[in-house]
Order: sequence, then C-alpha cells, then structure tokens
Amino acid sequence: MQAPLGEFEVVVLLAVLHLGHHANGSAVRDDIERRIGRRVSRGSVYVTLDRLEEKGLLSSRLIDAPTVRGGAKRLFRATAPGLKAVKHAIETVERMRRGLEPILGIPAIGIP
Repeated sequence: MQAPLGEFEVVVLLAVLHLGHHANGSAVRDDIERRIGRRVSRGSVYVTLDRLEEKGLLSSRLIDAPTVRGGAKRLFRATAPGLKAVKHAIETVERMRRGLEPILGIPAIGIP
C-alpha cells in the first residue's frame, strides 16, 4: 500500500484533474493559486509533479509548443492509481471531519 498523500500532493492532483488535457506545470500552478488564493512557487509545483509521476500517480508526455522556451510542453494526466489515491485522501478527510460541523461551522458534504 502506498503512503498517504500530503496536502500539496492532493492539491496538485486535483488541479491536474480540473485542467484535463491542458495540465502543464504553469497551468497547474495558476489553477492552484486561483482556487486557493495564495501564491505557490514554481519549484514546489514541478517537484511535486515529478514526485507524483515517480509514484505512478501521474503520467506525462511532451508535445510540440513552438511558442514555449525549448519548443516543447510537458502535459500531465492522472493515472488510475492517482485517481484512486486522491479519492482516498478526500474520503479520509471527510470521515475525520464528520461530526465536527458545529465546531468547524461547515456543513456535511455527503461522502458515504
């Protein structure tokens, strides 16, 4: 069994899922910053993308991109184990959060 994902790994995987076929490093960073409202370093995104790929949770491919320095762009996609890992992480947090609605002030989201 794989070690649990860290918070930023989950965030990066979710950004890749949101972006679909457009998930390159810069787009992932922009999506994270837009959604969570804080700046993240380019390095932390790329290190995390590489680590997730090494774990088999993401795959990548190079495409021609003449307007990009180096002429190629690396696109990422979640693998089946990546999708399973992010789903497990979300379900784990939801199970731990359940029952704390009065303390946290957020409603249940209905994950069984």
